[in-house]
Amino acid sequence: MDRNHYLYLAVIVAVVAGAVFGLTVPDLAKRLAPIGTGFIALIRMMIAPVIFCTIVIGVGSIAKAATVGKIGGLALGYFLVMSTLALGIGVLVGNIIHPGEGLDIAGATYTATAKPVSTQDFVLGIVPTSLLSPLASGNVLQVLLVALLTSFALQSLGERGAPLLAGLKNLQALVFRILSMILWLAPIGAFGAIAGVVGSTGWAAIVSLATLMVAFYTTCAVFIVVVLGLLLKLVTGVSIFRLMGYLGREYLLIVGMSSSEAALPRLIAKMEHVGVSKPVVGITVPAGYSFNLDGTAIYLTMASLFIANGLGTPMSIPEQFGLLAFMIIASKGAAGVTGAGIATLAAGLQTYRPDLVNGVGIIVGIDRFMSEARAVTNFTGNAVALCSSAPGHDRWTISASLRCSRAACPSTRLVSPVVKKPSRPSDR
Repeated sequence: MDRNHYLYLAVIVAVVAGAVFGLTVPDLAKRLAPIGTGFIALIRMMIAPVIFCTIVIGVGSIAKAATVGKIGGLALGYFLVMSTLALGIGVLVGNIIHPGEGLDIAGATYTATAKPVSTQDFVLGIVPTSLLSPLASGNVLQVLLVALLTSFALQSLGERGAPLLAGLKNLQALVFRILSMILWLAPIGAFGAIAGVVGSTGWAAIVSLATLMVAFYTTCAVFIVVVLGLLLKLVTGVSIFRLMGYLGREYLLIVGMSSSEAALPRLIAKMEHVGVSKPVVGITVPAGYSFNLDGTAIYLTMASLFIANGLGTPMSIPEQFGLLAFMIIASKGAAGVTGAGIATLAAGLQTYRPDLVNGVGIIVGIDRFMSEARAVTNFTGNAVALCSSAPGHDRWTISASLRCSRAACPSTRLVSPVVKKPSRPSDR
């Protein structure tokens, strides 16, 4: 059994134990809230290096993909539009159902106070006092600015920048290894956070968290059937259910592993089998698994609104647009490793509403339960991206192959073609 499965089970046990403890011994449970706050402090510690490495390496990957011409440009345009749409849908659903409203968990997790900032101070605050100070202070917008400047400078260096980029990839591996180590404390953090919240609010916390999970799963299902389904129908004339039926075994694998990485080689082989050309697969799949994360995008915005409402300080419409704009950039590559989604969520909240960051501890308790929906949505989005990014003649072949009931991928074709596989342990 993969080690992540043990962590998954440990978090489930911790959440259940925390809820039971909060209901049975509420006074004592309230005192455990600082445990969740401490865990989030560890996550916040990793925000700056995670965002810096993700943006610098991610922008470099985009530039590389763009050089392949029409295929890369079309794929990247698709990724930007669909991830933005997914983020927007998450915001829309959040404003309709108001997740976390009336929960009033401020007493359990609220430890900071937001201060109004003028537009002038906000803009000037983006510029750091030195090149390295953002990494020490943790100011996310300053980190983002330095990361973009660094990535553009590396591009301008050409071949001379290759060793530096390779070094940054090694640094990213180190940062994500530290983050992975911290996540093994998630059961303890989840127990403290859930116990503290349930001890303060009783059954209301459990009902509110369950409502968020149901709303998230429903939103992902609607996004797949309506948004991705309509797009696939317009492009190829094929029903989304036929494509999902063709990839049925892969979906079972994804649900069982809570990760879309396990189905990556089979996706490559099966989509080539129905007519997607090797250049399209070779460009779209690696880039898509870093930049086309529709399920993660929906999760980020809905979770942000839940925390804001739960703490009794809902986001204004301008704040929601600001959060959406930041997530468009920060979500690229956010699900590359375990826990990066939580780090990105904390980064987005710290940027616009630092008073809400401690509320992320509540989401940690149910984050693992939502991983299957994220993985399935991310996988479906990349499968549809392959069909949509293919040239016209490939689309006709794809349509004809998927319409044929005998379109089955021979076992000999399930061996992955030679393509660089992105580092992606899970869809967290």
